Amino acid sequence: MKRRTGRALYAAFANIVIIVLGIGMLYPVAWLIAASFKESNTIFSDPGLIPRAFTLQNYAKGWAGIGIVGFDTFFINSFILCILCVIANAVFCSLTAYAFGRLRFKFRNFWFAVMMLTLMLPSHVTTIPRYVIFRSFGWINTYLPLIVPKLFATDAFFVFLLVQFIRSLPKDLDESALIDGCGKFGIYVRIIMPLTVPALITTVLFTFLWTWDDFFNQLLYLNSPSTYTVPMGLRLFLDSSGMSSWGSMFAMSVLSIVPCFILFFSLQKYFVQGITTTGIKG
Repeated sequence: MKRRTGRALYAAFANIVIIVLGIGMLYPVAWLIAASFKESNTIFSDPGLIPRAFTLQNYAKGWAGIGIVGFDTFFINSFILCILCVIANAVFCSLTAYAFGRLRFKFRNFWFAVMMLTLMLPSHVTTIPRYVIFRSFGWINTYLPLIVPKLFATDAFFVFLLVQFIRSLPKDLDESALIDGCGKFGIYVRIIMPLTVPALITTVLFTFLWTWDDFFNQLLYLNSPSTYTVPMGLRLFLDSSGMSSWGSMFAMSVLSIVPCFILFFSLQKYFVQGITTTGIKG
């Protein structure tokens, strides 16, 4: 009886701690949403979550954008960029993972080790060489520097994730397919791809979120406002002279996190399955 009471008290205490931590982590998001409905001159003078004066002007002004470029253009640009990056990563990272996980070729372990070493290399080390190369190609102010590298499966994290998932699949399926006359590429398309859907969805989710939130690389390669994405569009509301449109920026920030929330919660089931099932076999 005492043991059950102790367990119940421990569970209640643990739940209270989790709830408190959850509220603490969600408070900035709640404040952001509340601030988007406040008048710009009262956002920082009224720090409460309930606006004294409720207004939708921040959303109207924010959606109108800056100058002749509306914020809808930034959303369209971000969606186009994210969709292309998602397709490129899903296809070419899975192909590379299939080669490392199933095919036998010379120096396979060596090249896999080299790929894993790239995970330890800080991305800022390659920033200047990449910029010099892409500038020599004439790709500045285009989306090519952000998309083309993904065609070569440069995101080693996703390759590793998919390799671990593919290694957990029974090889008897491949042997049965070979007996039935299926080739290497046919095995990849008809057997490996359908079975790796959870890991592929994890790749899709992370690629979308990282590309959507990426500010540094987009700032580096995009110069024209007509090519700006959502993170760069939000930056336009901040003026170094002190005339910043905080209300519009907060309103558009709320809209910018909506696609991420929808995508994550709609794919949450497959995302958890993809994370928990990778790494079953080393």
